[in-house]
Amino acid sequence: MVLQHGNTRVHIVLDSNTTDVHSEIVISSKPHGGASIIDAAAPETAARGSFAADVIAGLSARRKQLPPKYFYDAVGSRLFEEICRTQEYYVTRSETNLLANVAAEVAAGIPKGAALVELGSGASAKTRLLLDAAPQLSAYVPIDISAAALHEASGGLARDYPQLNVAPVAADFTGHYRLPAAADGRARIGFFPGSTVGNFDRDGAVRILRSVRQVLGIHAALLVGVDLIKDPATLIAAYDDSLGVTARFNKNLLTRINRELGGDFDVDSFDHLALWNDARSRMEMHLVSRKDQIVNAAGNTFAFRRGERLHTESSHKFTAVMFARLAAEAGWSTNKIWISEAPQVALFRLG
Repeated sequence: MVLQHGNTRVHIVLDSNTTDVHSEIVISSKPHGGASIIDAAAPETAARGSFAADVIAGLSARRKQLPPKYFYDAVGSRLFEEICRTQEYYVTRSETNLLANVAAEVAAGIPKGAALVELGSGASAKTRLLLDAAPQLSAYVPIDISAAALHEASGGLARDYPQLNVAPVAADFTGHYRLPAAADGRARIGFFPGSTVGNFDRDGAVRILRSVRQVLGIHAALLVGVDLIKDPATLIAAYDDSLGVTARFNKNLLTRINRELGGDFDVDSFDHLALWNDARSRMEMHLVSRKDQIVNAAGNTFAFRRGERLHTESSHKFTAVMFARLAAEAGWSTNKIWISEAPQVALFRLG
């Protein structure tokens, strides 16, 4: 399917060769061309089957849980951007400051004509620091599960960097996806900021890093943002801000189930809970049922006991040594580590 809006052409390609249906959206813009507004319903509707299956499996489990990737519908993506601006959520602020300080050094290791491939790109805000520092980049491939966030961010980048081939891919990077033609024949630099790798347990993180290595190619480099272990009070505040933005973000998952899967969750009958699990070096987010209740969703019925938790996210924290070992298990070597001022986060260059 090809859509035209002003000087911007948008190609939407559905991959029907696998059971993991995703869209590949390529935006090419002439200098100063306007951004295209694209209906995001098609790719998100295509993913509804896997959403329903994961909800049924997760709510049927003895310990109820859901994958955090489902936070990011259009509302959830906007709420996450709001979280990043809260006083307590240091991760974005620390990583942005670190990247600003080392961008020139990072850019010096990027070959001319390379493609920057970002996993979980969201608003692509931090990416601009790399794009400004590395004008030798020829292509930018943002990959995100939220087509709405991709459309908005990619349109702005296409306008602001007219010399850059912006080729977004709407896909779940934990599953099957393929890079667009814009990345063919180019050196590839992966970008995985925000400590998103911490959302996976050790085995899951190793699988993701191995998959990224396979997609990028064995001669690629990967820049990974990692949150470092720090005092529990700082961590808990970051995931339970005083304005309640994170609580709204967490509960929006239930609203999404209601809207997309015919659910009847009473969102107000669940409380947001953030806690530090020292044994597993991770922050956890849960939704806690305030009463005994029966809930319907995705054509199934689920019982919640009073005080029962629905585990919605884990965010693992690391020492530099811990993450270097995990990367090595996935086949990467650590070439460089940059560490911010407190509250400390790290940026790893893997190769």
